[in-house]
Amino acid sequence: MQVVVITEGKDILSRIAQMFENVIHQGHGSLALVFLIGIIFGGIIQYTRVDKFEKIAGFAMLKDTIVPKMLFLAVGLTSIGLYFMIEAGGAHYHIKPIIWQGLVIGGILFGISMAILGKCPGTGPVSIAEGRIDVLIGAIGGLLGGLVFTLYYDDFFKPLMGESAGKLILTEFFPGHEHLVVLIFGIVVSIIAVVIPKKELFDEADLAQLPEDERPDRKQA
Repeated sequence: MQVVVITEGKDILSRIAQMFENVIHQGHGSLALVFLIGIIFGGIIQYTRVDKFEKIAGFAMLKDTIVPKMLFLAVGLTSIGLYFMIEAGGAHYHIKPIIWQGLVIGGILFGISMAILGKCPGTGPVSIAEGRIDVLIGAIGGLLGGLVFTLYYDDFFKPLMGESAGKLILTEFFPGHEHLVVLIFGIVVSIIAVVIPKKELFDEADLAQLPEDERPDRKQA
């Protein structure tokens, strides 16, 4: 993969222009296609309402299962679709190395932050577009955290993360049966998404939109 960057400079406008150039030259399609995919993604987030605090915080408290159902289904279907797209030459892997120590520390920090904020990097921008100030503050904090990580990566964070265990994918453990493994994995994960019981934690705004006979708070009363 060859990335062609024409715009020079390290100021913010040049960096934004370089970001768009990367998208154009990485073979992902036109900017219009990327924009369309973003609209579809935003629409799915809006429809499932996983951009709300109650959904992700409820998942952390095991009171809402919309997030795991959505994640399992997305992982199952896209695992099959992406693998066969790569096999057909329509996509490519960009595998990150496994760094166990960094994954454990980062996963703990990510989970704690996600439970407190009630958002993840995917749903956060949707919430900001809806005018949620708390998420905007969280996003600013995330950008500052990324800046600190970048500035002190070599001196502090890289040794903290530990050694790399190399780049691995599931199919490498089953040579000669890659297609079957991907199909089984995708189907099993998708079935898990279906069989997980549906539980929802509503906020007052969502409750107000439900008919009286469907409001869980009324049923409990």
